Amino acid sequence: MLIKVIEAKYLKSHQLDLKFNDGTCGTVDLERELRGPVFEPLKDVEVFKKFELDAWTVCWPNGADFAPEFLYDLVNKTHKVLNTSA
Repeated sequence: MLIKVIEAKYLKSHQLDLKFNDGTCGTVDLERELRGPVFEPLKDVEVFKKFELDAWTVCWPNGADFAPEFLYDLVNKTHKVLNTSA
């Protein structure tokens, strides 16, 4: 199954609450992941809040995005995982 983000909600700072197409839900804190020229503008929380969902993942108007698999792994590493498919 290809993993994709189907819902995303801003929480605070650089944290998003995500839901994936397999029912997995959890929180990611992307503050430490904002490295490199395309992610630098997202350090401004007001810019970070302007995320959208495309067909697969969370993205921003400046072209920044994170692979859904990367976000899925982050959710699983935080141990804040809730699978609602059961």
